[in-house]
Amino acid sequence: MRLLSPGSLLLVTALAVLLFGGKRLPDAARALGRSLRILKSEGRALRREFDSGRQTPAAPAPAARPAAEPERVVKAAPGAPRPDRAA
Repeated sequence: MRLLSPGSLLLVTALAVLLFGGKRLPDAARALGRSLRILKSEGRALRREFDSGRQTPAAPAPAARPAAEPERVVKAAPGAPRPDRAA
């Protein structure tokens, strides 16, 4: 199946000439070509980066140990029994 028939291609060309004019049409085509080239190269770079990341998985980072918490000192009310002494 063809994307554009010769008649529709002619119609698109005529509309482009009417919209951009004869003098600006080459500049517009050149800018479109540059944009497509940049898009294509960025797509390749992204695909290359994705493929390289998928083939060689990065080693997981070692889990960080939590810092030791200082002991909490609980002061008892005066005259209260101390929990560390047996009655």
